[in-house]
Amino acid sequence: MKKILFFATVLISFFVINNLARSIYDIWQKRDLVVEAELELAKQKQENQSLQSELVYVESEEFVEETARNKLLLVKPGEQEVLIHQDLIKEVSSSSANIQKVDPSWKKWWKLFF
Repeated sequence: MKKILFFATVLISFFVINNLARSIYDIWQKRDLVVEAELELAKQKQENQSLQSELVYVESEEFVEETARNKLLLVKPGEQEVLIHQDLIKEVSSSSANIQKVDPSWKKWWKLFF
């Protein structure tokens, strides 16, 4: 009888310990999920803050005027629109690339004597 009682106690203890270990493992995994979710929440809050500041800028008069001038080519009354041809821009950029670099005076003297 004592052997059966001892065996039953050991068996019940094994099941209790097994369930307890499984519960602890599940809690540990859920804690990791909570940490990951908190990190994602912080990232989303930062992105939300960035978008809020961008929204404030987009709704400002500066942005509206800048967009009207640059994208829509609109001008204020009394102003004159100036468009520069692409060929002229290419010509100026190519001529600036052809300008030779001038050595400083000390380098010229160095080359002269040494």
